[in-house]
Amino acid sequence: MQLNLPPDLETLINKRLSGGGYADAEDVVRRALEAQDAEESWTDAERRALAAHVEEGYRQAENGELTDSAQVRRELQTMKANWREGRLPRR
Repeated sequence: MQLNLPPDLETLINKRLSGGGYADAEDVVRRALEAQDAEESWTDAERRALAAHVEEGYRQAENGELTDSAQVRRELQTMKANWREGRLPRR
């Protein structure tokens, strides 16, 4: 496969080559595509994890397992007081 690259991309590739660490232009392109593929895979995994957390939240809401903001504030105030007194919460 041969590609015709616009001048700005040729400049970027040449910049990478002159910086060292790459065998040739093909190596620059290969590593860039591998990095993009890894980033997209990570993003997909994060999206799936987020969707799972949202589903869990909906399940908890349906089962009445949610904590309201007033309760969260009370718990945080208790934790803050314990921290100030040198008593850290047990985990």
